[in-house]
Amino acid sequence: MRIGRRVFLMLIISMLTAIGLIAFSIFGMKFKAEKKPKKVELKIKLPQPSYKSETSIEEALKLRRSIREYEDRPLTIKHVSQLFWAAQGVTKPDPWLRAGGFKTAPSAGATYPLEVYMVVKEGGVEGLEPGIYHYLPKTHEIELVKKGDYSRELMRAALDQEWVGAAAVNMVITAVYERTTKRYGDRGIRYVHMEVGHVGENVYLQCVSLGLGCVVIGAFYDDRVKEILGVDEAPLYIIPIGFKKS
Repeated sequence: MRIGRRVFLMLIISMLTAIGLIAFSIFGMKFKAEKKPKKVELKIKLPQPSYKSETSIEEALKLRRSIREYEDRPLTIKHVSQLFWAAQGVTKPDPWLRAGGFKTAPSAGATYPLEVYMVVKEGGVEGLEPGIYHYLPKTHEIELVKKGDYSRELMRAALDQEWVGAAAVNMVITAVYERTTKRYGDRGIRYVHMEVGHVGENVYLQCVSLGLGCVVIGAFYDDRVKEILGVDEAPLYIIPIGFKKS
């Protein structure tokens, strides 16, 4: 059976279009998945965290409260070290794990999908310039990824909750869901949300031990928080932290 020239050309165009769509779906998705590395301004080695305190775990559980009023008083770099360690610090090194070892909070299949940032306001931490810092659990370091005081911008992104702007620092916890969902499928989304809850409680109890106050916040504009941090990760918690008013 003979095919007309016009029909033949239409078949060729259709085939080329299909090939183009397939190529775009493969290479386009690959390109989209490749993230630009964060620009690191500075790396700072944190002090060794403490593993004992005068506050028992039972006392910390009894005293834990959500605190939204803070003194105008800076934290120390030791506080910063302890808070990051409580959130995602390595407790048992293991070179076979991507995260560098087991951490302070449990994770489904040790996939560790969470990343932890701290937004430090002007005068929020003694000896630490204002900016956005990212925690590196393997080496217990922080890296400065953005300079400047972003506390007011973060407050506006959090529906103008004033305690975000008043806190000395704000810890922001984000998730890379793919680390967990590639092993557990969609069920992994639930596991990630369980994990961030574990981390939030760790921070609460550590704040009690340090004489600090905090509150976990879930009401914010995700896209705006991502823009402030300069990441393509899913923000799950904002945690204002400071010395609680007596």
